[in-house]
Amino acid sequence: MDRADPRSRRDAYGSRINRAHSPALAYAVPWATILLASMLPAFPIASAAPVVPPLGLMTLVAWRLVRPGLMPVWAGFPLGLFDDLFSGQPFGSAILLWSLAMLAIEAVEARFPWRSFVQDWLIATAILATYIAAAAVLSGGQLGAPLFGALVPQVLLSLMLYPILARLISALDRFRLLRVRVLG
Repeated sequence: MDRADPRSRRDAYGSRINRAHSPALAYAVPWATILLASMLPAFPIASAAPVVPPLGLMTLVAWRLVRPGLMPVWAGFPLGLFDDLFSGQPFGSAILLWSLAMLAIEAVEARFPWRSFVQDWLIATAILATYIAAAAVLSGGQLGAPLFGALVPQVLLSLMLYPILARLISALDRFRLLRVRVLG
């Protein structure tokens, strides 16, 4: 190796020695991405029917399934409260439904500690479809076939976007765990 090459200045043990995770990144990235995803549907999109999936809940579910144990079970309450401020749903609906979603994921994790991506996708599918239907019921709309027929595109889009979002969350998880050089 050439002496001018920066890789030649490493010690015998490589660059992983004397490094630590950034606490700011480790704790802030999951919460910030969920809050940002909750605000995204508030941007104006002209549509006759609800098409935009619940991105905040999808991000919460993705973080919880991609990195189990990172988000505490009680995280559904404050994050649902924030989502209620932006979603236009009756206040308290996201608090209730997000908390129930976190409890459901916790129950599944207790029953099936080993999982694959397919099982995670099925869990996310069940939670998102149930959330969309329950949010429609809690919104005070007239229940019937037209209402639930209008929700089918939103459910299908949620199901198709979940693998992409899970992949994005895993990339954000790697970013979150970047190591920074500890001086001293």
